[in-house]
Amino acid sequence: MISDHILVVDDEPDIRRLVQEILRDEGYEASVAENAAAARAAYQKRRPDLVLLDIWMPDTDGISLLKEWAKGGDLPPVVMISGHGTVETAVEAIRLGAYDFIEKPLSTAKLLVTVRHALQSEQLRRENLRLKQRVEPPPVLIGKSTRIQALRADIERVAKHDAWVLISGEPGSGKEIAARLLHSQSARKERPLVEVSLAAVPAQNIARQLFGSELDGTIRPGSFEQASGGTLLLNEIADLDLATQAQLLSALDEKRFLRVGGHEPVETDLRVIAITGQDLKKAVSEGRLREDLYYRLNVVPLHVPPLRDRREDVPELVNFYLNWLVENEHLPFRKFSSGALNLLRNYSWPGNIRELRNLIQRLLILSQAATVDEDEVAQALGGTRAETEAYPESLFELPLRPARERFEKAYLEHHLRQVGGNVSELSQMVEMERTHLYRKLKGLGITPKGEKGDDE
Repeated sequence: MISDHILVVDDEPDIRRLVQEILRDEGYEASVAENAAAARAAYQKRRPDLVLLDIWMPDTDGISLLKEWAKGGDLPPVVMISGHGTVETAVEAIRLGAYDFIEKPLSTAKLLVTVRHALQSEQLRRENLRLKQRVEPPPVLIGKSTRIQALRADIERVAKHDAWVLISGEPGSGKEIAARLLHSQSARKERPLVEVSLAAVPAQNIARQLFGSELDGTIRPGSFEQASGGTLLLNEIADLDLATQAQLLSALDEKRFLRVGGHEPVETDLRVIAITGQDLKKAVSEGRLREDLYYRLNVVPLHVPPLRDRREDVPELVNFYLNWLVENEHLPFRKFSSGALNLLRNYSWPGNIRELRNLIQRLLILSQAATVDEDEVAQALGGTRAETEAYPESLFELPLRPARERFEKAYLEHHLRQVGGNVSELSQMVEMERTHLYRKLKGLGITPKGEKGDDE
């Protein structure tokens, strides 16, 4: 369990010490500051989860300090404390973003209830924000195939430890789902999960996105601080430029970093999960990814299998996304016929689970019929039923040789489309010597793209 970090700011040493001891006895991590200058330094060094802030201090008053911190955005919950409180002061503090206002002499019960409610309120605020930004199904790995059961077991084991994880897999295979599942089963599950899609952030803004900024006295926390105590999910690490990779490696090794424009290091406590659809070893050999960063992230490797390698999970996935889309996007329920499910199970799914989910959504939107049949699925997949179905029933009615030839023709035509008619790429994909492949294509009556047939 990761403890919440509370910063206590008060100019009276007895109160600072007493509040710190009370909070530590309750399992919180508490640090103290005797004035605004010390509070600024503590806030810059490590963003707290909650601030107990005295209003009347000798250098800068608490209201002015609250205004200063609020300018940076992403303000943690602040509870104002005063021995000379007035209604006007309390209203002003709440208007500026404070969570609550308590008076001295402090009641231990009142203090702890306020702290607990403030932290719970902040957790709910962040969860609501996450749900508004990205409405996604719950982090569940659907299926009973051997490979997906093994992955679930690996995630359950890894989640018990704080080791960093590198999750690989093809685009759309469910890497983000695996990462969110790992976080939800870890000791950090009550803390934030912050995802950064590095490929989507302009190169000139990456450092500010990751490490935040500190300009003209205004602190704007980056992803590292937002994920404090929780998990930082880095998507496509190889897309970072080498200079930022060096900064990232330093931050990960030393567990502290400098904000853009800052001079004092900020301590960090988080778990890192990196996900990628690229061959990172190849990226290292090509000089696009630092070797030391690769090994730093690749402490525990997990691989999410492509959907074509676990076809037996397709019916369960169809049922899961069908029900989720009906419930959450209010689409009409449609039953999939056994023939339609068989067609989906035998499809190659180049876009993996993302393609399957999008296909189901499209089928629910475009037709009001009660049942989704084979022809509708084949058309949605971009072909006729015969082109789409890997093993049509009629295949089993033929003698072995013509059945084999029919399968080989469908197999090679499918992969030839995948490589855009390039026979050299097809040769590598199907692991067949090129000359032999040309003879096979000719014998099956297949003409590669850009070549003329015998009848022309």
